[in-house]
Amino acid sequence: MTAPYGIIGWPLGHSKSPLLHNWGLRTSGLPGKYEAWPTEPKKLKAFMAEVRARRIKGVSVTIPHKQAVMPYLDGVTERAGRVGAVNTLFWAEGKLLGDNTDVAGITVPLEPYKESLKSALVLGAGGAARAACAALLELGVGEICVANRTAAKAQALAKDFGITAVEWEGRAARPWSLLINTTPLGMKGEHQAKSPWPADGFGAVGLVFDLVYNPVRTVLLNDAKNAGVEVLSGLQMFMQQGLAQFKIWTGVDLDEKGARQLLMMDLLATGG
Repeated sequence: MTAPYGIIGWPLGHSKSPLLHNWGLRTSGLPGKYEAWPTEPKKLKAFMAEVRARRIKGVSVTIPHKQAVMPYLDGVTERAGRVGAVNTLFWAEGKLLGDNTDVAGITVPLEPYKESLKSALVLGAGGAARAACAALLELGVGEICVANRTAAKAQALAKDFGITAVEWEGRAARPWSLLINTTPLGMKGEHQAKSPWPADGFGAVGLVFDLVYNPVRTVLLNDAKNAGVEVLSGLQMFMQQGLAQFKIWTGVDLDEKGARQLLMMDLLATGG
């Protein structure tokens, strides 16, 4: 590992983080390079030893390491502690710490809608789902529920956040002001043709936010739009969490408009 920044996850074929952060380094005139480091779960311990040995300046963390990486850190921020998962590793006063910018990636796009968000259903129960629950609590959503194909995971997450778990099979049986997908269903690759929501189940849904950003228009978002439901693309979440990461690592605020244009042009060029 020769680069001072990078992303770990398994797999990593869909990630646009190198594109965003290398653009940020170039436009800011900062040294360094950001790389993708595909890391199998069994190799996580060795990777974290390398981070310390080589003093890697910043690491983005994605599926499936957002919780598994925490025991290898010297501490986490208050925000990451509330979430119970990290997506950003950084150094401060000689300590390797974890933060969670996924929360900001979700709250910022939802801020204009918060007055109308009376109820929300989070699909999934991993690290991104935990960030979504924390974000919804910050926004003051009155009723927050979670559904996952593995019911025990949904129940455990619900207990941690003081919210309610609903059965996966009954997730579309009642109205929701907001639906947030944190599962990989719809993601480019083996899950691209799938959706976590029945195509005929949008009649009582007010807003759909799919955290999958590649492709930009997932099956879930296309189905929602066809049903006349307003949607938010995961590209917004990805961009906001990435801008927050870059600020943690470098202290620099990147140009939001430029970042959005960069990502959209790339996704369109690559069929996203």
